[in-house]
Amino acid sequence: MKKSPLVVLFITVFIDLIGFGIVLPLLPFYAEHFGANALLVGLLSTSFSLMQLLFAPVWGRLSDRVGRRPVILAGLLGSSLSYLTFGLAQSLPILFLSRILAGIAGANISTAQAYIADSTQRENRAQGMGLIGAAYGLGFTVGPAIGGILSQYGYAVPAFFASALALGNLAAAWWLLPESRNPSEQIRRTESGLNWQRIKTGLQHPELGVFLLLFFISTFAFANLEATFALMTARKFGFDARANGYLFAYIGILITIVQGGLTGRLARTFGERRMISVGLFCMIFGLGLLPYSLGLKSLMLVLVVLVGGHGSTNPSISSLVSQAASAEDQGSILGVAQSLASLARILGPVWGGFTFDAFGFQYPYLTGGLFMAVAFSLSLLAVKGKVNVPKPA
Repeated sequence: MKKSPLVVLFITVFIDLIGFGIVLPLLPFYAEHFGANALLVGLLSTSFSLMQLLFAPVWGRLSDRVGRRPVILAGLLGSSLSYLTFGLAQSLPILFLSRILAGIAGANISTAQAYIADSTQRENRAQGMGLIGAAYGLGFTVGPAIGGILSQYGYAVPAFFASALALGNLAAAWWLLPESRNPSEQIRRTESGLNWQRIKTGLQHPELGVFLLLFFISTFAFANLEATFALMTARKFGFDARANGYLFAYIGILITIVQGGLTGRLARTFGERRMISVGLFCMIFGLGLLPYSLGLKSLMLVLVVLVGGHGSTNPSISSLVSQAASAEDQGSILGVAQSLASLARILGPVWGGFTFDAFGFQYPYLTGGLFMAVAFSLSLLAVKGKVNVPKPA
């Protein structure tokens, strides 16, 4: 494994996700300030994810053509502009615009994954993918805590801080982040954009199809939490933006421990397929029990089960998807996977917001648990060896 470039990438993604984490717990309350209900809060998340759906293949294919580094730098610039727009928002439409810009910029996560695929061997791929999860977890730890603290000075202050942080990250990455692909490896192709035929082909592939479908379902279910968690804790426990910032920081710590410290070791011991099934099984109970937590302690305990399951599932799926893709198609295939995840994040928050408003705060999580039960049943096919990832020649 090329440790030095991956360390720089880890720091780059980590700082970028701090900014994402800063605004995340504020978003539902900021939207409610402009008169939004739970469904509109869900649609805010959907606008972010819709842009990721549209632009993940664009960034992935572009990174196959011109290199990973320019695409990552462009994403950092876009993040800074999106947070600035968030802080300047004086109406719900401008808030939507800020999330659209953030979605376009954040769609290059597939490029970061492709960077890791360029820099790791197959046997270390899951551990490398776990670096993204660890950066995500640490960003979730630090960002929401900062956002919660700064929120007492108004919702704009955390957003301006996030914008300045992203701009500083851009400058640092410009000087420190090397390119992961050699010039001779660059792919010169003209097609880009959302390729539904490629997604269809990927789903029909006997090796990729099941794993892409599991990635979609698990992300869809977890998106229910991301869109409605702060509203649920406000409704059930009376938590405000600051308290939810600390809770999201706790979730980030759990993600960091699971994906940064455990995923690689467990994957080497038990294999990615078994990791996926166990993780999905944990998510069934985590989502189902979450809205029935009796207090803060039980809520934190249920989150251990839920986040532990989610944190062990996604890197394992990403590893198997990347192993099934050819070297020259890493960016585009991982872009397809992220497009499906973004599609799930489009539908998931809408479903979560709708069930929250129509039936009660428990139902985004109860229905999410049912979806995870379906995914768990599908994962057993892979564990039994009915779905095989091809071995290298």
